[in-house]
Amino acid sequence: MVIEYVGQIVRQVIADMREQRYEEEGIGSSYLFRVDQDTIIDATKCGNLARFINHSCNPNCYAKIITVNSQKKIVIYSRQQISVDEEITYDYKFPIEDTKIPCLCGADSCRGSLN
Repeated sequence: MVIEYVGQIVRQVIADMREQRYEEEGIGSSYLFRVDQDTIIDATKCGNLARFINHSCNPNCYAKIITVNSQKKIVIYSRQQISVDEEITYDYKFPIEDTKIPCLCGADSCRGSLN
């Protein structure tokens, strides 16, 4: 285990409203991570360092949803040994959409987009 992704637990409808508000407020990035169909963790304003972990098409970590005391949590685990000064990354696995988000990970196996 590397770190838990923490923030406010909100429903999808609240996450949609917040995402729109963040855009209107000029907040360049929002940190919304889907736990399941109805639950989102919003780390935009009250998260930890996990929200700053970048995407890679060839990551050294992966995200896993676990249940602790009947509460779902997102935990980042390492796939391999990680060296000091090595960037921690995982695959965001965004859903496929028509509008592509360019990937800048630089991996040899880069897919070219996050979705």
